[in-house]
Amino acid sequence: MHRIIIAVLRLGIVAAAALGLFGQIVVIPTTAADEVDRFPPYDPFAVPYVAVAIAGVVCVQVALVAVWMLLTMVERETIFTPPAFRWVDTLIGCLVAATLLALGVAGHLALADIPSPDDGMETLGALVTAMAGVGVGASLAMLLVVLRGLLRKATRLQTRLQDETAAAG
Repeated sequence: MHRIIIAVLRLGIVAAAALGLFGQIVVIPTTAADEVDRFPPYDPFAVPYVAVAIAGVVCVQVALVAVWMLLTMVERETIFTPPAFRWVDTLIGCLVAATLLALGVAGHLALADIPSPDDGMETLGALVTAMAGVGVGASLAMLLVVLRGLLRKATRLQTRLQDETAAAG
């Protein structure tokens, strides 16, 4: 992969991590406080939902670190080595954790009696969004598991090729 592409991807990772940090510190708590001010019956739900949202952003940030490390391995041409599996497993773990968070939110939204300022469409919209997050997260996790299998196969082939080259030379 070209160095410029890697540099642009790293810049994107830094920007995404900084944006996530801003979201954790400012956007998520402020939005929750604004919603409680607008509709006080939301107050008992504010802290748990803020905690889940911040935990979801942490999952994304950890995944960004794993992607950074995989980019470093690509840059050094060491991607087809056993240490790459640790970072791919980290990505899978982040996706599974975020999916479980979304599933928990969806379950709570479906089963809890959450008051609504209007006709309940806010809760329904949040439920649909959480379920979409579960579907996307599960799909991406399964895709990464398949790609991990391809990485394992490519790593074995690379190791075999290196062994054969060393034996012939």
